[in-house]
Amino acid sequence: MLSSKATYNLAMANVFTVRRATQYGYALLVCCCLAAVGEPVWTAEPLPASQNLDVEVMSYLDEADSTKAEALLQQVLANPDATIDQVSRAIQTGRTYRPQPVGTMAEERIAVRERTYHYALSVPLTYQPSKGYGLVVCLHGAGFSGDAYLERWQSRLGDDYILVCPTYPSGAWFTRQAEYLVLAVIERVQAQYHVDPDRVFLTGMSNGGIGTWLIGMHQAPRFAGIAPMASGLDSVLMPFLANLRTTPVYIIHGAKDQVMPVELSRTISRELAAIGYPHIYREHEREHSMAGGHFFPREELPDLVAWFNAQRRNPLPASLTVVREASHFHSFGWVRIDATDPIAAFADDLVSKRDELTKQKRYARLDASVTAPNRIEVETGLVQRYTLFLNDQLVDLSKPVTVVTNKQVSFEGPVTPSVEILLRQARARKDPRQLFTVQLAIQVPKSVP
Repeated sequence: MLSSKATYNLAMANVFTVRRATQYGYALLVCCCLAAVGEPVWTAEPLPASQNLDVEVMSYLDEADSTKAEALLQQVLANPDATIDQVSRAIQTGRTYRPQPVGTMAEERIAVRERTYHYALSVPLTYQPSKGYGLVVCLHGAGFSGDAYLERWQSRLGDDYILVCPTYPSGAWFTRQAEYLVLAVIERVQAQYHVDPDRVFLTGMSNGGIGTWLIGMHQAPRFAGIAPMASGLDSVLMPFLANLRTTPVYIIHGAKDQVMPVELSRTISRELAAIGYPHIYREHEREHSMAGGHFFPREELPDLVAWFNAQRRNPLPASLTVVREASHFHSFGWVRIDATDPIAAFADDLVSKRDELTKQKRYARLDASVTAPNRIEVETGLVQRYTLFLNDQLVDLSKPVTVVTNKQVSFEGPVTPSVEILLRQARARKDPRQLFTVQLAIQVPKSVP
């Protein structure tokens, strides 16, 4: 039989294996263990309800293991203080940012889908955890690495931005794995440092510019702006420019570029103008002694940084356009395409597949707008089913909502906000400025002959 002291030590060891328990629950567990072995029992004041809820909500949002996360979700839902207002407040303000390393960190590592990558990070020496900072994500060109881009950017960004430059083999930013890497790096930096979610920018040079277009178009609601340099798009990718309806674009290209002909960016600029999307197009005449016209002149940086300074993402625009091929059915702001007619599906490198559906540019499209109080109008192409994510900033949740799809009423009635939907969406999106309490699945009405 164990001695009283040994039993106490074993009990305490078990206590410390309870991961991310709330402080109040932890105190009760310790007291039970102490009482069981005859030790003096101490008591602790419980945390205020708001702080206790903050701990539970943050534990759920940050838990990497899905099974453990589900258990934490049920714990939050069982908390009598877990109202929509209180959980929303916890998501938006409950995260505490601790002091982190500052300065230049050129050899950071991250594992993404069982592969390890490097990224270079620059954090202002004046970084304060209480302040939200802009984040610039820069993608390198072929033959370079992320750390090679630090020096050019650091002095010009100043103290209001964190800079992160991931490295991907051969600069193949047009692959799906590269997209996963960029998203993972953004989430890593946002978890460690106080990043303003409405001031995240994506930029890149050459191959990195191609990646900026591809990732920026597919993930447009994440960014306050994208700035591709000396790059271009294949013609089959042009329809995805429509996704940039509410995402500002700043294009830079050299007129004498012999690697990526300037006509690539000119074509994109013309296409953006044709669909009515305002953007900035900068064409320079400079040449580099080694790279010719295919480079990013330092002289262009001040104007670009000034543009960054002027941009703020609108996390809940009244209108959205989303174009999808079959491998990118994730949420896009407050809409998501769920099922479609047969459409193109890209290969893992996002550009090489050239089957008939791709050649025909057969993609699904959805345009959604809040056109009047509690009225949402949607136009679709090749979409069979979609989901709307709503909150009280988009509609009045206390009143019936009308959804019109392709000029036919597809939903009309009350909607019920849910704490569970709020939490599940917050965990999936990792964006405190895009919180949704209603998830409404809509079947697209059959066309009338």
